Amino acid sequence: MDKLVITGGNRLDGEIWISGAKNSALPILAATLLADEPVTISNLPHLHDITTMLELFGRMGVQPVVDERLGVEVDPTSIKTLVAPYELVKTMRASILVLGPMVAHFGQAEVALPGGCAIGSRPVDLHIRGLEAMGAEITVDGGYIKAKAPEGGLRGAHFLFDVVSVTGTENILMAATLAKGKTVIENAAREPEVVDLAECLIAMGAQISGHGTDTITVHGVERLHGARYSVMPDRIETGTFLVAAAATRGRVKLKGTDAGILDSVLLKLEEAGAHIDTGKNWIELDMKGNRPRAVNLKTAPYPAFPTDMQAQFVAMNTVAEGTGTVIETIFENRFMHVQEMNRMGARILVEGNTAIITGVEQLKAAPVMATDLRASASLVIAGLVADGDTMVDRIYHIDRGYECIEEKLQALGGIIRRVPA
Repeated sequence: MDKLVITGGNRLDGEIWISGAKNSALPILAATLLADEPVTISNLPHLHDITTMLELFGRMGVQPVVDERLGVEVDPTSIKTLVAPYELVKTMRASILVLGPMVAHFGQAEVALPGGCAIGSRPVDLHIRGLEAMGAEITVDGGYIKAKAPEGGLRGAHFLFDVVSVTGTENILMAATLAKGKTVIENAAREPEVVDLAECLIAMGAQISGHGTDTITVHGVERLHGARYSVMPDRIETGTFLVAAAATRGRVKLKGTDAGILDSVLLKLEEAGAHIDTGKNWIELDMKGNRPRAVNLKTAPYPAFPTDMQAQFVAMNTVAEGTGTVIETIFENRFMHVQEMNRMGARILVEGNTAIITGVEQLKAAPVMATDLRASASLVIAGLVADGDTMVDRIYHIDRGYECIEEKLQALGGIIRRVPA
């Protein structure tokens, strides 16, 4: 198992390109199963979760083909089995996203209950209830969700999510595109990744309105056709590199990204003292050599502050001037990075779902262990501002969400290398 070794103390300075969004790419790949012609998806990040999804397709008889532009062509008409097996699904919660498309297009599906990061309960009952509202018969047996569409296919329905769910919204949205009649999804997730999925479905011939609001309306169509679609930039990777630059008192220009999907994060970085400039597809942050100021924040569904950026801001606050309070409202088990940072000399007190961080001048290097995807990114940031060599263990988490993180940080002047265990 590889580790990252980071020598702290360097200010990040330079320019890098941002990758496509994993949290957009996975549902968009799942959506290709709805078409009756090949669909080509470009700007896919080279990540383990993407590889796992493509391997899952291969197991089902759908062999993705990489084209000359590094896009992936998926031809769902070659599907042979409607089973998503546990050995693949267990590593990635997003595999649940194939459930809605398979039931809608092929009339049935058998999907193992998913795994993924241990950051709290993310039940799949919302996905099941949404599909049942559309007429699907569903049983959970032997660790598998077994779903079957009614005679004549799924029917449009009015469905209200009692809790906002991104993957739940995406699954029901995809299923509704081929359901007979109108589907209205209330209390829908508003995340940019949901909007990106809807735009891809529209490019395939779906009739969708209201995406980006809390009420999405879908008029089912007979079929979805082939299309070419480019995945949006990764707003969490963008935010992570911006915070890393802010924590190290540096300057970065990030290309191939979009400031419009990061409003709450950019606002907090400006509060921390960052000077931010933006253009059509770039963001520049400059701390002008100054130490960041501590910020208070509270995570909540989009467009509020994203839970996936919480750990990175905790890392920045550890070396900021003053005291910052971070309240986590989405996941109940998402402060596991705190004890690792405290081992590096951070002053963080956790009370329930609140972390109170008093900034210190500099952290001290220590061996630390990643516990989930975003926690591992925050420990890398901590390593960049620590005195000495920090070793981050269990980095398979980080490889699930960040493409070539050490190469990108090296390009910005960070001293970081991957070493075999």
